[in-house]
Amino acid sequence: MNRTTLTAAAISLLSLQAAHAEFALDPRYTDADGDMIADIPTDAADLSDPGTLVFAYTPVEDPAVYAEVWQEFLDHMAEVTGKDVQFFPVDSNAAQIEAMRAGRLHVAGFNTGSNPLAVACAGFRPFAMMAADDGSFGYEMEIITHPDSGIDDVEGIRGGQMAFTAETSNSGFKAPSALLQAEYDMVAGTDFEPVFSGKHDNSILGVANGDYPAAAIANSVRTRMIERDVVSDDQFKVLYTSETFPTTGYGVAHDLTPELQDKIRQAFFDFDWTGTALEAEFSNSGESQFIEIDFADTWSVVRQIDETMGVEYSCS
Repeated sequence: MNRTTLTAAAISLLSLQAAHAEFALDPRYTDADGDMIADIPTDAADLSDPGTLVFAYTPVEDPAVYAEVWQEFLDHMAEVTGKDVQFFPVDSNAAQIEAMRAGRLHVAGFNTGSNPLAVACAGFRPFAMMAADDGSFGYEMEIITHPDSGIDDVEGIRGGQMAFTAETSNSGFKAPSALLQAEYDMVAGTDFEPVFSGKHDNSILGVANGDYPAAAIANSVRTRMIERDVVSDDQFKVLYTSETFPTTGYGVAHDLTPELQDKIRQAFFDFDWTGTALEAEFSNSGESQFIEIDFADTWSVVRQIDETMGVEYSCS
């Protein structure tokens, strides 16, 4: 399967006439060039050139692990930009978005589902994504259970409990919710009890330990946890696997100076992964480089799912 194939299950849910879901930036941002992301301010008084760049990776169960994974890359960014660079551990998608909106976060990786919200509400300008050597990218949404749960198929979730991660998550909530309703006529709160774990790691550990009978997760996270011996493959039974979604998008706050934004982009695209902790961690899910992405195109299917789900990009 080509990993860049967009999820057929998701597309089958959509009876949309427009090419893109309705999407608008918060009024504090402008989009004069129509690329769906916030313009860089033209007034020098509105630009930011911080002495220390703050970087955050999408929320994970153990941020300390990823602080070490990212350190060599952050050292490289410091060298390219001439700035100090600090890793900022975040515990939720909402906290990460609010930090960028408030000007406390300058460079970040936002997960698939929260990416459009970060673009709309925080002025996030995504430009990169991890990919394999051949340029293919993405992950699959899985619905998983424990082998001893007594659940043999997706229908077996009916009448029981299922874990999601957070309402902003694509694979952890929005895509599986749309799928369950469209293909199985199952609605959270009516046909099964939804619970929210907060993170993919928590959902995966919860299923592995029998705390949750089933969960919707990103399989790239499960793969990396297995490779780190946090969990083992025999603790899971996969009930459903989607086709491929785009993965975490990396980018910058819109109000950084154009020169600084260019240097940060350079740091991503000329970073040598060979022998680094970043390579050791993300090679577990087949990733070995950063490639350039276009938010309008790459996140089209995610915005369409958002529209199908009635998601509102509330920036209050």
